[in-house]
Amino acid sequence: MTDRLYVTYEYFGTGPQEVADFIRVEQSIEFPFDLAPTWIQNEVVGKIESITEIGEGLHQICISYLAGNTGGELPQLLNVLWGNVSLVPNVRLVDVVLPESITRSFKGPRFGIQGLRKHFGASERPLLTTALKPMGSSSETLAEMARTLALAGFDLIKDDHSLANQPWSKWRERVEMVSRAVNEANDVTGKQCAYAPSLNLPFDQLHEAARMAKSLGAGSLLVLPGITGFDSMRTLSEDDSIGLPIQAHPALLGSYVSSPKNGISHGILFGLLARLAGADITIFPNTGGRFSFTPEQCEEIREKAQRPLDEIKPIWVAPAGGMTLEKIPEMLKAYGKDCALLIGGALSRGDLASNASAMVRAVEA
Repeated sequence: MTDRLYVTYEYFGTGPQEVADFIRVEQSIEFPFDLAPTWIQNEVVGKIESITEIGEGLHQICISYLAGNTGGELPQLLNVLWGNVSLVPNVRLVDVVLPESITRSFKGPRFGIQGLRKHFGASERPLLTTALKPMGSSSETLAEMARTLALAGFDLIKDDHSLANQPWSKWRERVEMVSRAVNEANDVTGKQCAYAPSLNLPFDQLHEAARMAKSLGAGSLLVLPGITGFDSMRTLSEDDSIGLPIQAHPALLGSYVSSPKNGISHGILFGLLARLAGADITIFPNTGGRFSFTPEQCEEIREKAQRPLDEIKPIWVAPAGGMTLEKIPEMLKAYGKDCALLIGGALSRGDLASNASAMVRAVEA
């Protein structure tokens, strides 16, 4: 792998040349530059491609790294992009350009946009999705809620990410009961509504739980890559014995993007990395909801999730976090039809069946 990946950082402060030199060494060899053999200095250590002042005390630093530095694997790619530099104040990862020699190392999403359109018979419309809430509800209650939503015509019904293995709704019991309710509703409607249990479980249980969920009738999976790891999501996506659509939830990832002077850009975290790691749908807080994402940040996620990227399929965006039926036209205008409209708790304000049917009618219209 002799070609290069190009990584752009924003640096807030003085002395950008010194910082750039520090980053290019720290993100490659983490070793005194002058002690490294000449060929390592010339080939393995990152190269400063440009330093551009874009504001007072604000510079963009573009550094290229040998593609071979990543080993063609996601853990080391993450390490090259953001490993030790994540410990440096006032540096933010804002853009990544990957060569085909790296992207072809990844299978990306199993289904992507077109695959899920075919799977759910949604040739032109957005997907309809929601979450089972709140924590504390019994498995019986959640199953009946799911039955109501599936009968209304939803495509996807996921666990709330906080549903795990709590005493009032044990994981296996919930998955079995909700899957049965959704599949019984599918027998009535003739649709393919898919239930996605949350794999909010210890790491060593993930694959066994995913296979169990499939055997119990679940039609999708909810993965929390900030908690269980992006590469664990990749392994679930690539496992042919599972073969289910994957939704990526943003839990624990907020601190990467919440500071304007540190962290990782919204598009890279929720768009590019989720896509490389095999998510078919990436969930993130929409602007105007409970959280603070701006329209520009949300558009950056959509762009990174759906722009051409060699053979990696584009993925659905699911803007969420306090959305209501009234916001559907606004979301469609912002994201187009390649979005999964995720409305959760608001559907329970009043009659769940009536609200769910109203959402289906609004989208189908």
